[in-house]
Amino acid sequence: MPDSELQRIHSFQSAFARRQAARVVDLPGGFAVYDDDFAHSRANNQVYIDETADFEAVPAIAEQALGQLSHRFVSVLDDEAGKACAQPLIRAGYTHFSYLIMLHEGPVPGGGGAHEVDLDALRGPLTRRWRGLLPDVGDDVVHHLVDRREARRRGADIVRFLAARTEEGEVASWADLYLDPATGMAQIEDLITAEAHLRRGYADAVLTSALRMAADKGCATRFLTADAQDWPRQWYERRGFSAVGRSHCFQRG
Repeated sequence: MPDSELQRIHSFQSAFARRQAARVVDLPGGFAVYDDDFAHSRANNQVYIDETADFEAVPAIAEQALGQLSHRFVSVLDDEAGKACAQPLIRAGYTHFSYLIMLHEGPVPGGGGAHEVDLDALRGPLTRRWRGLLPDVGDDVVHHLVDRREARRRGADIVRFLAARTEEGEVASWADLYLDPATGMAQIEDLITAEAHLRRGYADAVLTSALRMAADKGCATRFLTADAQDWPRQWYERRGFSAVGRSHCFQRG
């Protein structure tokens, strides 16, 4: 994959973060995003490193930018920059995670069966999922983690929430789809299936529908991110995705 294509993906991710934020502050080597409406969401209140930086200074930059918050969260979009940031941030007490950027290649599958829904349709499934993942947090935290999805509508020219339902009408699997037809970019994110409906094809329905919608809008670059250490990466590979890059995030608190 040409470096220029990966740069386009990084540019899309950076622009999405800036557009969805309620407030952006430029920093040396990157920027910070904030949204007081979702103060408990690390994803909405974090530092991005997206340019050449003094990597040893990144912990201090993050401390200054996020000092008023109970958490620290730093995303580094470029693989080499992420590797350079790793040791300074780990020494400062951060935990390091890496994510694969996976590009869909080959023909777009037909079919699907998922449809666009509003946030109200996802609120129940999302609340149950976050309650399962974070059983000890308060209602305000869960509320922020669920409703922060509404801020994502600002992130791209077209933002769709997709869901596949059971025959009884229950939402079984869902994902976000971000489209920028002007640049031909499409990102699929947060593909999740409720535990009660695993291994029944609902995630396939959502993924196929997202790919088809992206193709119909003329988006030839269709990508997603996947935890480099978790099993879904193999699931995506079997469906035509391949890893073309890597990004990094660092968390503390």
